[in-house]
Amino acid sequence: MKPAPEPFETLYGLRACLAVGAVRPEAIARLALQPGLRGSTPELAELVRRVSARGVPWDERPEAELTRLAASPTHEGVCMQVKPRRWVKLPELEATLLRERGVALALSQVRNPYNVGAVLRSAAFFGAKAVLLGAPAPDPGLPPLAVRVAEGGAEHLHLARTTDLVPWLQRLRTRGVSVLGAVGSAPTSAHTWVFKRPCVVVLGNEREGLSERVLAGCDGVLSIAGGGALESLNVAVAAGVLLSLALRGDA
Repeated sequence: MKPAPEPFETLYGLRACLAVGAVRPEAIARLALQPGLRGSTPELAELVRRVSARGVPWDERPEAELTRLAASPTHEGVCMQVKPRRWVKLPELEATLLRERGVALALSQVRNPYNVGAVLRSAAFFGAKAVLLGAPAPDPGLPPLAVRVAEGGAEHLHLARTTDLVPWLQRLRTRGVSVLGAVGSAPTSAHTWVFKRPCVVVLGNEREGLSERVLAGCDGVLSIAGGGALESLNVAVAAGVLLSLALRGDA
């Protein structure tokens, strides 16, 4: 019996695809570009050179065809098929955080791809080591739109996923990783909190926040103080603020 063909993911967006070419070029199975785009930037020309050298097929497709392949009009003229990304397991995540005294984000029930992508972009920008996606079955994953919104950030992070976030947080906590929940109404301000690393900052979706079960496993619960008319921040903006505080002082 022949083995089943390896599944591929479709990714799109200029920066997202360039990042795949830079970080895991061996994963690229096919590349499609909008006509005339190949020489528009040195990075894109280099990407084409690399895939050609590896014998990976590439061609030019009209915009409408790229929209069909990407299932989105926001492809920015670049679309590729890639081997599925590798998701890290709990022992690897734990070892990375302990070894590097790193900061990670955990997302509880955050499914909006724009928010997930923006969180990944902020995490990569500030130097977080990992992002853990937690949501009930089906397994949380990264929609192509989230990867595009991340602007290449998804390729520079350890990514993990689970259908039950609490056991992961409990395991990390018992190994010496500080677990901090973010709640808008918490009396403790993140701006005055002394972040002890390694740590994981847990954020919930904007409608329900963090469950009592998640909060029960946190070492601290923090809020972001604001002085304006609204009570809360978008989850992706909150992630950026918290990461900047947790990682302040890093070069």
